[in-house]
Amino acid sequence: MNRESISKFAHTFSQNPLNRGETERRDEQWISDQINNPNSKFMVLHDLNILIEETGQRQSLRWLPQEEIKDLELQSTPVLLGIQDEITHFAISISDASASNFIDSDKNEFIDARACASFLEPEIIGIIAQARIQINWHQKNKFCSVCGEPNEIYRGGQVLRCSACKNETFPRTDPVIIMVVTNGNTCLLGQSRGRLSQTNTYSALAGFMDQGESIEEAVAREVMEEAGLEVKNVTYHSSQPWPFPNSLMIGCHAEAKTTDIHIDDEEMVSVKWFSKEEVLLALKGENPNLNLPAPIAIAHHLIKSWAQAT
Repeated sequence: MNRESISKFAHTFSQNPLNRGETERRDEQWISDQINNPNSKFMVLHDLNILIEETGQRQSLRWLPQEEIKDLELQSTPVLLGIQDEITHFAISISDASASNFIDSDKNEFIDARACASFLEPEIIGIIAQARIQINWHQKNKFCSVCGEPNEIYRGGQVLRCSACKNETFPRTDPVIIMVVTNGNTCLLGQSRGRLSQTNTYSALAGFMDQGESIEEAVAREVMEEAGLEVKNVTYHSSQPWPFPNSLMIGCHAEAKTTDIHIDDEEMVSVKWFSKEEVLLALKGENPNLNLPAPIAIAHHLIKSWAQAT
């Protein structure tokens, strides 16, 4: 797949190269055969952290061959991620006991996906995002939401079907709109309650989409709720999978229709207008009064694209 032809923004967690095997997933026997295929590869997760190995001075994702998972205590059936170069890739979640066998070695470590993004290849990070989201979804949906009986895995993990009433549950993605609102030479950034409130870090406003709501409506509602402003001319920028736990960040720009700020004190610590000059300095790390999100986050790129007119 030519990623360059899809989007000019190669966001972290968004460059998964695998063929997700939509056709192959329809054949349960094929999936079973691939789980037992000696050529298959398995990504190992424990508490949603990723098994990383160190070779020399380099850290890399440790894919296990099929023969090495036979003695592991799995927490669920392997989840099919996809196919690349005729090799089938799965994700597995292992128990504390099995995890301890790996971390006894100085060369193995289970690392958070955010940290992995700082040293692994973009394509690998994209696969990790898929694996983390799916494993988390399986762990939280072991039982049927209708009758409470155990769910069973079908289609390589794309479907959970109740063993009793046959109710089917499908993977969940939570859409989040995130937007930079502009007014001429200034943009609106906010600081929500939490860890950002202890720093000078400001970010794009964001919030979960509501049911029965368009992207444009969600942008307008969230800006009104958090900053008390009306907006117009909402435009789409790009999107980013965010596997913490299962969000899709939908990046937008919007123009301010009104400019007087009235913040939601329960959710926000501060919302301010910043000039383009202030933002450009912050992007270079030269503004002592303003820190911006790191490039791992789509917010960084939304802000940067406005400030640099890209």
